Amino acid sequence: MQKLLLSALLFIHGFIHLIGFTAGFGLSDIKGFSGKTIIPLSATATKVLVILWLLTFVLFLVAALGYILHRQWWWMFCGAAIVVSQLLIIIYWKDAKAGTIANLLLVLPVLFAYGSYRFFNTAVTETKAMISIPTASESIVTEDMLVHLPIAVKTWLRNSGIVGKPMTSRVYLKQRGKMCIKPGGTWMEAEAEQYFNINEPAFIWTVKVRMLPGVDMTGRDRFADGRGNMLIKVEGLYTFADGKGDEIDQGTMLRYLGEICWFPSAALQPYIQWREIDTHTAEATMYYKGKSVSAIFHFDEKGRLISTAAKRYMGMGKDAALQDWYIPCTEWKAFEGVTVPVKGNATWKLKEGDYDYYQWEITDLRYNGQVPQQVKSIL
Repeated sequence: MQKLLLSALLFIHGFIHLIGFTAGFGLSDIKGFSGKTIIPLSATATKVLVILWLLTFVLFLVAALGYILHRQWWWMFCGAAIVVSQLLIIIYWKDAKAGTIANLLLVLPVLFAYGSYRFFNTAVTETKAMISIPTASESIVTEDMLVHLPIAVKTWLRNSGIVGKPMTSRVYLKQRGKMCIKPGGTWMEAEAEQYFNINEPAFIWTVKVRMLPGVDMTGRDRFADGRGNMLIKVEGLYTFADGKGDEIDQGTMLRYLGEICWFPSAALQPYIQWREIDTHTAEATMYYKGKSVSAIFHFDEKGRLISTAAKRYMGMGKDAALQDWYIPCTEWKAFEGVTVPVKGNATWKLKEGDYDYYQWEITDLRYNGQVPQQVKSIL
């Protein structure tokens, strides 16, 4: 409904400016449009203003089409149109003052779009830098590489389908889901994209969460060079959180370790060591840049990963506390011949009860040469 209303406002407001052009050149006789300005103008100046009515119509039209087609640049044309429109309204105040209301209604969507554009443009720049890092040649996964692993991990990797395929060096995925930012809170629709480097472990995850009609929360979780950063903003303008420090480093490193479920060959990387717990469970410890984290991986009879659990910091700074972090998987699917979990939850198991904060679903997953190399936009 919001998109329909904004699209209609852009088109209608634009066509009203077309009326100013046609009336100014005498192409139409519009009742209520006298063409009188607040100050006397020369014939040449009047013709320039009439052309500006047409230009404003074109700017609003392009903005409307860009908005409908989900182009990130639509706000630029709309912002320019608002400026020129308001200038004309002031000059033709007697005839056009009502148009100020339409311009005011458009200012907030333009500001929100600008904030999101700036936020995701930063994420795009970071992602381009990350995927430009050279990767090692992609060796083929063989049975011999699995010999030293716990039984559960061997079964998982064999049944996932990675044997005989190249080691994964880069990953791209898309998610959709629902997010809840506090226990007992409202579930909000979310869309996310993520890029991974595997040889030098790193990721950038960007998310857009619909908080209210017309109001989005934007987030970027980043792990690089052993350090993490979680940045959350409302419409890319107001900073809700900017988490850094040891607790965030631990959390993002654990997140990377848990998310190797989507690129199982990373389990063979030298920075991950495995310890057998039983025939269906193993502990993975990741060592990187002088830090280490551990997580428990549990598998079913078919060798599918069904849950990951760890002690992870919840919160930031002084409020951070180690809590039980639990990721159950509920559905699996093959991408490029590799079977991975595609649905699940992210849960904090707190003393007062379980807090499910994210319900995720993988909708697209690509490896190595299939990973988009030209990052034009995210979300």
